[in-house]
Order: sequence, then C-alpha cells, then structure tokens
Amino acid sequence: MSPPVTLYYAPGACSLAAHILLRETGTPFVLEKVDTTRHLTARGADFYAINPKGQVPVVEFDGNARLTEGPVIAQFIADRAGATSLMPAAGSLARYEVMEWQNYVTSELHKSFTPLFHSELDSGAKRTLAGLLRKKLVWLDSHLAGRSYLTGASFTAADAYLFVVLGWAKYVQLDLSDLPHLTAFIARVAARPAVRDALQAEGLAA
Repeated sequence: MSPPVTLYYAPGACSLAAHILLRETGTPFVLEKVDTTRHLTARGADFYAINPKGQVPVVEFDGNARLTEGPVIAQFIADRAGATSLMPAAGSLARYEVMEWQNYVTSELHKSFTPLFHSELDSGAKRTLAGLLRKKLVWLDSHLAGRSYLTGASFTAADAYLFVVLGWAKYVQLDLSDLPHLTAFIARVAARPAVRDALQAEGLAA
C-alpha cells in the first residue's frame, strides 16, 4: 500500500476540492494546514519552500514528489484511485467533458471571484466585476436545469470544484438565492458524506 498523500490546504480555499476528492476516493491522506498570510505550515515549515507559488493546494506523495494546481491534482487523485466516476478514463469523451468543466470553473469562475476578496479594490470596480460574474452564474444555472451535476447524473471532480467556488459567494455578498438550479446543486453536493466530512475537518461545518 502506498504511504498517505499529504494535502497542504487552507480552510475553504480551492484546496477543499482536492480534500473532497481524497475522501470520495478513500485515499489515505494527512492534512497540513497552511497559513497563507504568513506562508507557514501548521508544523512551522516555510510554505514557499514547499510551493514557490505560495498557493494551495499542494499534494505530496511517494516521498518527496509534489503536484500543484487544483485541476491537475484532481486528475491525479482520481487516476491514482482508479475512480473513473470522478475522472473518466483517459481518451474518452466523458473525460474531456469533465476537463472542459474543470477549465471553465478555474478560468471563468475561480478567477472571477478572486478580485472580489481584495479590500483595496474600490466598490465601483467590485460591482462591475460582480456583475460580469453574475452573468456567468445565471448561464450556469440554466445549464443545470434538468441535471443533477455538470455533466449529467453523476458527480465528478468538476462538481467538487464548482461546489467549493460557489461557496465563496456568501463571503463577497453575492446572492445566489434566485438561482434555483445552482442552489439545489449546492445542497445536493453538500449532502454527500465525503463533502460533509471535509467541511467538518476544515472547521467549516458543525
């Protein structure tokens, strides 16, 4: 049996998607919390020495091998566990569809949320950026009509990522209550045992 994977994470950050997938796949793992302001790990290590980018997530495995970037880590976790329900087989159209959604979430949603967290950005700029993000979320809500998850009836790695990113809306005062398919999606994913456990472990749920 392979030794446990170490996940470097910050509570509620995009690393939560990798945390969820580790639990969904039953992969043995240990968590190492990172203070992303001070760039120190819970054991006092310099996080820049672990990831010069200074960002979570990072997975460490097989001694000293490391990977960064959430969508790539998602593929690694699913492939290592043989979890083709979360990340379909290489070369299949189903896999490309999941990767397509992973790319959309990371480039169009994740990075659209990021500036809304910056206190130095003036309110007018934030309103403009929030409006642009809102249009994407309205479209996404329509896409989810009649679907349980992004690619249909099955939960995939892309859904874990989307769930995490949508969870940031409450921190930037972005109201999703009038988007019924998105809110139903959030509730559906939140009810999964692996998701509940990950949220609890990161101190995000009772």
